Amino acid sequence: MSATATTIANDRVAIDLGEDGVAEVRFVRGDKMNALDPEMFQRIIEAGSTLQRMKGLRAVVLSGEGRAFCAGLDLSNFSRKVPEDEPSLTERTYGNSNRAQQVAMQWRKLPVPVIAAVHGVCFGGGLQIASGADIRVVHPTTRMAIMELKWGLVPDMGGYALWRGLVRDDVLRELIYTNREFTGAEAQTLGLATYLDENPRERALAIARQIANKNPHAIRAAKRLQAGMWERETDAILLEESIEQHAIMRSRNQVEAVMAEMERRKPNFEDV
Repeated sequence: MSATATTIANDRVAIDLGEDGVAEVRFVRGDKMNALDPEMFQRIIEAGSTLQRMKGLRAVVLSGEGRAFCAGLDLSNFSRKVPEDEPSLTERTYGNSNRAQQVAMQWRKLPVPVIAAVHGVCFGGGLQIASGADIRVVHPTTRMAIMELKWGLVPDMGGYALWRGLVRDDVLRELIYTNREFTGAEAQTLGLATYLDENPRERALAIARQIANKNPHAIRAAKRLQAGMWERETDAILLEESIEQHAIMRSRNQVEAVMAEMERRKPNFEDV
């Protein structure tokens, strides 16, 4: 493992990269329940950009400090004056996303798995951010809601793209149309929570560390294949599987994975 312990922090987001290649990303606006104001949007996007470039990264754990994972949109946004040079929502300023969408979509765009540890409150945009993770570990009593209709809006931070395949269509419609609140325990039955745990952060870190001990090239390839699964036709999926496997098979890391298993030892992988 070539990564060394690294900490990057500001007044909205902190990143701690451990020597095991697991990066903890924490929302640190705890006094405001990590609500999303313009600076929070920007800092989260900057964190995603930092992770994209980070050497030795193998997995990410996403969490919030204080009483909430993320309470959603800061209500001060409704009264703020929109700058004249602010891009329109319809402008694609981050590839296929606008700024708000990128805040949630960037976790799917990261090349490594992301595990969200969700507690306290997870409303609106916060739920869309959590939905961008590959895996969600949620405290059973977490308060959750697709909140936008409460304010006369629609979910617009990538939710419709991220919930595809997670939540049954009629159930999703009910959650969106009514903006009703539900618990973390119910979220698991709905498809919005992978695991329930009294200590979501520790469970998420355990999963991340397990992933970090797998062939990093294969993990990244698996995430790429997963990302294309919903958009591609069957023939294209089969071909992509073969392309990814051809690149990995008999590579140094793949051989090391086999040898470590046979010798019952911790693998020593080359990082991406």
